[in-house]
Amino acid sequence: MDRRQFLASAAALAASPALAQPAAKLKGRIKQGLWKVNFGADTKLSFDQECQIAQRLGLKGFDVIPDKDWPTLRKYGLDPLMVGPGKTDYLRGLIHPEIWDATFKGIVDQAELCSRNNVRRIGLTAGERRGMDYKTAADNCVEFCKRLAPELEKRNVVLVMENVNDRRGADSDLARQDMVFGHWDWGVEVAERVNSPSIKLLCDLYHLQIMDGDVTWRLRRDIQHIKHVHVAGVPTRKEIDEHQELNFHAIAQVLVDLKFDGYVCHEWRLSPGADPVAAIAKAVAIMDG
Repeated sequence: MDRRQFLASAAALAASPALAQPAAKLKGRIKQGLWKVNFGADTKLSFDQECQIAQRLGLKGFDVIPDKDWPTLRKYGLDPLMVGPGKTDYLRGLIHPEIWDATFKGIVDQAELCSRNNVRRIGLTAGERRGMDYKTAADNCVEFCKRLAPELEKRNVVLVMENVNDRRGADSDLARQDMVFGHWDWGVEVAERVNSPSIKLLCDLYHLQIMDGDVTWRLRRDIQHIKHVHVAGVPTRKEIDEHQELNFHAIAQVLVDLKFDGYVCHEWRLSPGADPVAAIAKAVAIMDG
């Protein structure tokens, strides 16, 4: 970003009505974080400015920030809440034995980097089926995760597997095709069989509602397996406001009642023309429990 772009983005930031108001004091019973997508695909804000906004609004950090930007997060008292799986084949994930050695090394290397920098969660999908049946995929995932778990445990790092829907077409912003961990119970079975504090689930509520529903019932039943949560409005994956079908106020209260100690991170996409600061502030207030 050059000086002219910086000044323009700073002016736009200062003009946000949301920043003209005192920041609301959060109850803080739910630890919340952001994604960069919350600021819009065409944002002119620098990452420093995004961190300033997050700090002012009471957020704990961001998901999926590269390690070169971790010092910027820490400068504002924020953390990398969940990072990617390092040098691994993201789409084949954990279920294909032919790539296990490379996947194992990639995740362990990432866990070592995380451990040295006090980062505690690595996120990954279980992988595309590519013709594999669900039972074989579950057996493979359990076998691999049991091999991986001791390496993660000794580094105090958790791998969280994310559920993904395949019902919203080929738009990767809305869905991913052929992912084995689509229906929630598949991941629960894997987590139960592995039975490690370092192999848990990332519960994406947007994907969960589309694939299975019964969101709060599943949260209550399976909270012991969940270490990270993503929120976005259904069906559009936009803001978690009154135009969406899920009642996120009620969901937040369930998480409070369950004493959920992981992070709830906002993964919704900003609506065109919306004020990102106002949208984030509103979403944070909704999930404040």
